[in-house]
Formats: sequence, C-alpha cells, structure tokens
Amino acid sequence: MTKWADYCISKVEFNPSHTHIIKTEVHKDNDDNLSAASEWARTDVVTSIKNGYTFITIFKNEKGEWTKGQEVRIIKVDGTEYIRTDANSKQADNLDRLPEF
Repeated sequence: MTKWADYCISKVEFNPSHTHIIKTEVHKDNDDNLSAASEWARTDVVTSIKNGYTFITIFKNEKGEWTKGQEVRIIKVDGTEYIRTDANSKQADNLDRLPEF
C-alpha cells in the first residue's frame, strides 16, 4: 500500500438535521498500513486541514480491505466552512457515502 494521505476517514456522525458532521472515525496513514480508528471532532479535522494535513475517505471492500475514496477539503459557502469531497455549494458537510455511527 502506498501512502494515500496523512489521515483517512472511515465513518461519520451527523447532527440531527444532517447538515454538519459532529465526529469522525480517523485512521493515521502509516505508509504501509492504517492505524486503528480514533474519534475526532469535526473541528479537529477542519483545523488539521487548515494546518496542511491531508485527508481522504476510505471504504471497506467485499474482502474487508480498505479502498481509497476521495480527497476531503474545506468548502466555504456564505461564510460557513463545510468539509466535503465535492466542490458544490450545498450548505452541508458531505464525505461521500461513508457509513454512520
């Protein structure tokens, strides 16, 4: 496995209106493997991206192996920052179709 990003996000938890992620499950990318998941608040992900760390989404395939998703970035819409894998201007966080916990 080659390094995909500094960190990989495998799960999310949304607020009741499903517009903002509350927390994520994050794995450190150690070049040849991924660390066990740890819970990060959404604000920690945003701060880390602003500090130059890279994030992607990851998914488990049918064999139970991690597969690379898409780059996670900050998109500003009407003055509010959202974490997204796409660049549209919808006022909500969006990290692919990650499983929720």
